[in-house]
Amino acid sequence: MFEALTDKLSSAFSKITSRGVLNEKDIDEAMREIRIALLEADVSLPVVKDFIAKVKAEALGEKVVKSVQPGQMVVKIVHDELVKLLGQDGTSLNLNAPAPVVILMVGLQGSGKTTTSAKIANRLKKNKKVLMASLDIYRPAAQEQLAQLGSQIKVDTLPIIKGQKPLDITKRALQEAKNGVYDVLILDTAGRLHIDEVLMQEVAEVKKLANPTEVLLVADALIGQDACNVAKEFNEKVGITGIALTRIDGSSRAGAALSMKMVSGVPIKFLGTGEKIDEFEEFHADRIAGRILGQGDVVSLVERAMEKIDREESEKMASKMMQGRFDLNDMLSQLKQIQKLGSMGSIIGMIPGLSKFKNQIEQSGIGDNLIKKQEAIILSMTPCERKNPEIIKASRKKRIAAGSGVEVHEINKLLKSYEQMSTMMKKMGKMGGMAGFSQMMKRNPMNNMLKGFNKRF
Repeated sequence: MFEALTDKLSSAFSKITSRGVLNEKDIDEAMREIRIALLEADVSLPVVKDFIAKVKAEALGEKVVKSVQPGQMVVKIVHDELVKLLGQDGTSLNLNAPAPVVILMVGLQGSGKTTTSAKIANRLKKNKKVLMASLDIYRPAAQEQLAQLGSQIKVDTLPIIKGQKPLDITKRALQEAKNGVYDVLILDTAGRLHIDEVLMQEVAEVKKLANPTEVLLVADALIGQDACNVAKEFNEKVGITGIALTRIDGSSRAGAALSMKMVSGVPIKFLGTGEKIDEFEEFHADRIAGRILGQGDVVSLVERAMEKIDREESEKMASKMMQGRFDLNDMLSQLKQIQKLGSMGSIIGMIPGLSKFKNQIEQSGIGDNLIKKQEAIILSMTPCERKNPEIIKASRKKRIAAGSGVEVHEINKLLKSYEQMSTMMKKMGKMGGMAGFSQMMKRNPMNNMLKGFNKRF
């Protein structure tokens, strides 16, 4: 989502961070490029004007002039202003109310409210008893869709009674939530155009009846310049407490995220990072600002790893490493664990210093296609071959290549990668596992590897 904006801002910053002294002309030129980058990212004009004015006022201050690295100081100012623009307030849901706490989902048609409702329920079910109810009587099979999602994530949904109106469904859902001693009730309303007065009035009446603690506006990140109008209309006519942005993994230009918070005055609380139920994360302004400026987001990457990676599997792998044992089954397991973290591009974008090489890395073939290809190759091997890779000779390689749809030279590449990993594991085993590996890295510092990487790209 932020790639185009990140590239343009990085280009603007590269011109000022390389200079020892900055004058007003340099700052004006940088501000002009930042303004163009934001406008091209579909950020609304009033938001851009206000943002640039604040950054320029800070950048022309004594703090920057007296700084040892004035260019880096300007980058920090832009980062801090981005955090303010995106919202520094806490983004977690407010569940501090007598049960059942009601969450009302509102938004335009096709914004992803039903899926987002299920994603929120899936997060809350670990600690809360959740009930979902669909008030969408207009879209064919909308209520059935929520029921299916509820069954998939093992969260209860209100039984469907054909012909009931949204207000009647709301009353029934509130009663069911009380009778069933549910902690949270999620009401999924029908999608509407923000100019549709009848439907806007309907959701306002539902809100009055349900008295929700949270009213979340679900907005498609691809909405572009219209983001401000949508946020303004829903906030004025319904009153929202937070925003959930969907499809941020698409080719949107980031304008919605940067505009909606300022116009509505309510925080962005969630980001939908994909179509799957677990592709959903809490919004953190400082982390997103870091991603936009190409500074990575290690905290989110670590959180994703803790959530997705199988701890038991990792402990088995660590035990094998300590013993210096490693076969192709272990390599396959590692490939599957990496895929759980998301696309290679999204992982690279979260690592500081590597985000600017994201496109080059993907073009060089070190990406999702390579991982899938390697997985296909290993799956085309027999259990015996995976356990004993040394037996894989010419005839076996031809059979594996035919089975996985690749050329023989790609089998050779995988086996070479395996040999290198196996050798490293054996060294770690002899040197005492991870402690030994740490000592090895001290003798052969990582920055030498990064220097070589920088030279390559």
